[in-house]
Amino acid sequence: QVQLVESGGGLVQSGGSLRLSCAASRSISSFHAMGWYRQAPGKQRELVAEISSSSSTNVADSVKGRFTISRDNAKNTMYLQMNSLKPEDTAVYYCNADVLYRDATLEKYWGQGTQVTVSS
Repeated sequence: QVQLVESGGGLVQSGGSLRLSCAASRSISSFHAMGWYRQAPGKQRELVAEISSSSSTNVADSVKGRFTISRDNAKNTMYLQMNSLKPEDTAVYYCNADVLYRDATLEKYWGQGTQVTVSS
């Protein structure tokens, strides 16, 4: 089992910045991948950014150039640096971890979410 706890959300003005953190209950160095998703009211959950165990990254086009995903294995924590925030970035942001077990089972774990609200 893996517990994920997000923090760092809040209310910010358009153009501002926030940094989200996702702390895991165990070492993240062996996780297959980790990522940030978001869900706005009335919309489906969407991928924002993901980072592999080798630290290669993939970022959604809608946030490319503004958001940066990173991980600190020593702290068992993943981050999402969000700059130049826009009102359309308003959503609940969720942390995700994909764990590949020895029997080849892939389990997905989710945090409880953190609200990000960008005012215009």
